[in-house]
This record gives sequence, C-alpha cells and structure tokens, in this order.
Amino acid sequence: MYVAQPIEWTDRGVVMLDQRLLPAEEVSYTYTDYRDVAKAIRDMVIRGAPAIGVAAAMGVALGVLHSSANSVESLRSECTEICDTLAKTRPTAVDLFWAIERMKRRFAELSAHHSELSQIRQGMVAEARQVHLEKKATDEAIGGFGAEFMPTEGQVMTQCNAGALATGGIGTALGVIRVAFQQGKKIHVLVPETRPYLQGARLTAWELHKGGIPLTLITDNMVGHFLKTGKVAAIVTGADRIAANGDTANKIGTYQIAVLAKENKVPFYIAAPVSTFDLALPDGDHIPIEERSAREVTHLQGVRIAPDVHAAHPAFDVTPARYIAAIFTERGVARAPYTDALRALAQSAQLASAAPSTGS
Repeated sequence: MYVAQPIEWTDRGVVMLDQRLLPAEEVSYTYTDYRDVAKAIRDMVIRGAPAIGVAAAMGVALGVLHSSANSVESLRSECTEICDTLAKTRPTAVDLFWAIERMKRRFAELSAHHSELSQIRQGMVAEARQVHLEKKATDEAIGGFGAEFMPTEGQVMTQCNAGALATGGIGTALGVIRVAFQQGKKIHVLVPETRPYLQGARLTAWELHKGGIPLTLITDNMVGHFLKTGKVAAIVTGADRIAANGDTANKIGTYQIAVLAKENKVPFYIAAPVSTFDLALPDGDHIPIEERSAREVTHLQGVRIAPDVHAAHPAFDVTPARYIAAIFTERGVARAPYTDALRALAQSAQLASAAPSTGS
C-alpha cells in the first residue's frame, strides 16, 4: 500500500515534500540551513503535528551539524538560538515543543560526555533520525489499537489530514483506517474538504486514493447531512494538542463535527501520540490557537475568491472531552475520565523511555 514520505534525512540535507502543491505536483526541496527548515514549518511546506515535530528535531540537528562553532560552549549557545528560532514557527502543535525539548536534553547529555564537537554533532543527527523512526513505530501502534474500534463494514469520517503526510509514518487517524483496511474491514471514508487550506480535499483524498482505500470527498457543509443520513459508523481525527482533561485541539471544523456526531449518536474518536498530550494545561481553554493569514481565506491558490474584507482564520478549534468516545495512543486507549487515563498513559510512556541513551 502506498505511503507518502513527507520528510527524510539524507546525506544531502533534510528533504521535504511540498504539501502546498499537492495533489497537482509532487515537488521536494532539500534544506541544509535550519532557518529554511523553520520557514518550511511556518509556511506549511510540512504540516501535521507529528511531522512538525520530526521537522523540528531535524532542524535542530541540521543547525548543530553545520554550525561554525569551534568549542562546546559556543555550540551550546548556538543550539539555544537554533531551538528558539524553530520554537517560534507554529504555536498550537505541542509536538514541535516536545521535539525541541528532547533535542535540548540530548545536547546536554552529549556535551556532558564528549568534548569532541564531531561526536556531539553526529549524536544530534542520530537523535533526530531516532525521533523519525519512533514516530513511524508510534503510528503503527496507534493504528493497531484504533482499528479494533472501526466497523467491519461501513462508512468512517475523518477531518483534515492525519495521514502519512502529517506524521512521517502511516498516519494517526488515517493510520487507524489503513490498518483496519489491511485487516480486511470494508471501510469507505467520507472526507470533508477542510477549508480554507483544503487538507482534506488535497491531501487526505490524495493519500487514500493512492492507497486504494475507497472514499467520497464532501464539502464541509455536507457533514451534518451525511451524519444524519449516511449511516456513518465512526469518526476518527488526529490532534495537535490534548489538555489534561481530554479537551483536544485539532484542525478548525473538528469541534462542529464532534457536536454533530453526538447529536446523531456516531462515536467520535481521536488518534494521537502521547507526545501530543499537554498535561500542564488543565483544559482546552488554555490551548493557544494559531491565527493564520486572512489571505488563506480570501484567496484560493493565489486567486482572490472574496472581496477585500476582513476575514478570520483560527487554524484550530477545541473539542471538549465530553464529545470524545476514546483516544487512541501508542500506549493504549484512553476513555473518560480522561484526567486519570491520560496521566496513566503518559507515565507508561515515560517509563518506556526512561532507559538512558547509549548512542554517542
């Protein structure tokens, strides 16, 4: 089954597939400067919370690898600047900050044990590549847990793009659908277009079609109609940040789908890695919501489709935990009450990663 590769570490640099051009063109760029990686994240060449985390880790490694620093102290100072630059790109996806903090910790470990700059640089590259490998394994695990909740036969709805393009693996929400489909479940996917950036129409539809999974593309304002009349068996979406109580931020439009799902008695699921948890935030009211350019609303692929008026573009909304039937993670399935369930899964993940790193 076809799986897209949105990002890859190579000897030439970090290679990214430009998701802004899909499905019309498949164009990749090679980055050798961390500042260009930061711009690629900000401009949505790469998007999706886990993939942003991978890109951030690779950006830090790239910056350290190509630094002109000639001492551990100066390299440490430059690493801080690199991390700060990448942290300013997108505010909502917690995976970005998780990856940056992980790279900071790894630099501290490496610099404490090695005085050779080459060993520190290679160690940071190895860590970034390990982040990518772990994301792939995480997706497989999430898919396995979530597939059990998918219907043996019937329609499933998703939102935005939580596939391979968004993670660097097989996807979170689409990973669940992929695994269920590979298990022989006869799933047909309803894909809302996801205005204004059209991640559903451009990316999810493209991924599913390339993977041979049956789908129907619908406009965002058809969601209620199909939930009421379309015999939808389940909804599964990704997440950019999950608060301690289970409130979940995802691409704008997710909240209204969850409310309509509740009205029509359709189970609404979240598929996301534990790294998406932000247990320091008590609830969704504290999740920062990125406000993107109004031009993305008033223009479509550079063509103006609206008069010169004010346009709002909150890139995410928050679905209250009461609308969520379960959250699929790589460590298991969380159900209400989420405060306890998420904490237990996070502790499980911490124990699993507690062994000290042995890489140089």
